[in-house]
Amino acid sequence: MKIPLIYNLRSLRQRPVSTLTTAVGMALVVAVFVAMMALSNGFRAALVGTGSPDNAFVLRKGANAEMNSGLGRDVANVVGGMPFVAQDPQGRPMISAETFVVISASRRNGELANVVVRGVSPMALEVRKGVEIVEGRMFTPGASEILVGAKLPSRFADMAVGDVFRFAGRDWNVVGRFVAEGSAFESEIWGENEQFMPLFRGQVFQSVTFRMTDPSGFEGIEETMEGDPRLFVDVFREDAFYRNQSSLLGNLLQFFAIFVSGVMAIGAVFGAINTMYAAVASRGPEIGVLLTLGFTPRNVLGSFLVEAVLIALLGGLLGGLATLPINGLVTSTTNWDSFSELAFAFRVTPGLLLQGLIFAAVMGVVGGFLPARRAAKQPVAEALRGA
Repeated sequence: MKIPLIYNLRSLRQRPVSTLTTAVGMALVVAVFVAMMALSNGFRAALVGTGSPDNAFVLRKGANAEMNSGLGRDVANVVGGMPFVAQDPQGRPMISAETFVVISASRRNGELANVVVRGVSPMALEVRKGVEIVEGRMFTPGASEILVGAKLPSRFADMAVGDVFRFAGRDWNVVGRFVAEGSAFESEIWGENEQFMPLFRGQVFQSVTFRMTDPSGFEGIEETMEGDPRLFVDVFREDAFYRNQSSLLGNLLQFFAIFVSGVMAIGAVFGAINTMYAAVASRGPEIGVLLTLGFTPRNVLGSFLVEAVLIALLGGLLGGLATLPINGLVTSTTNWDSFSELAFAFRVTPGLLLQGLIFAAVMGVVGGFLPARRAAKQPVAEALRGA
């Protein structure tokens, strides 16, 4: 026979101050945990979302990032003529040979930050799914025109459509702003590859991206291209490449989330222990009556554990609610692979909120076990005397 849950709820209502104090302590822990995990989730989503499983991504053999890759025009031409490169309705190969460089730009607060400048082919918007111009137009080949990612204008000066942005010793007209489903591309400047190549990298591209006719045949494409002596390249699925780029910093952010939350959880657990010990001390006669009525010590232990978990879940709920306003909030960090600023949004997901509740429940069990055990072990006579 179990002790009714209503008994625990009434007990919590009789101790509102201590209950809320303990719950708020746990809420702070859960809020920090969820917020830092949302930061990690947002960073991972921004990089992972940059790639498409339908695209192949080509770098010079041995290069692990665009920064240290270099591909000649002949390589881009050979790749563009291969049969596994998809074509658009006009029969043009869906391929974008790209330059990649990092420049210094002024934030609106006057500070400097690194920004990726990517030279793309006019086919780039077709090759890359989810990239869409939402303001202005596409740059004109041969003109000093650029597109800016959606997250740049609010953070950097002279990057609104219609502005003139200066870099590489030239003035560039900002003619369009694009979105890319929240990916890292939204933190980049795009222009024509033929305009950027002689300014930054001589006569080489840093990468080649193409749409595959049959993405399921990637292994064969990889084997063919990496075995071609004309190319000397490594080939990746585009989404896998960017997923690997996110792993180092994403794992580090996740580690800090768990470490910091774990340290804070120790304090919250001690708060729960004190609260539950006080409850046990003040409810000795109640415990004696429960034992007299035939409830076993195990029933008493379970009841007090449930009470501790209810307090913890209240804290977890409050902590989760406190993090909802940061969902979608844009922040930035340094992408260690390109040493450029990457803007991304906090991602507070239902799954993450559930993790916060589970984390709170675990704190409740740990904090409530010893007091619950003490309540269950009290002799009936001693408990009835209120000792």
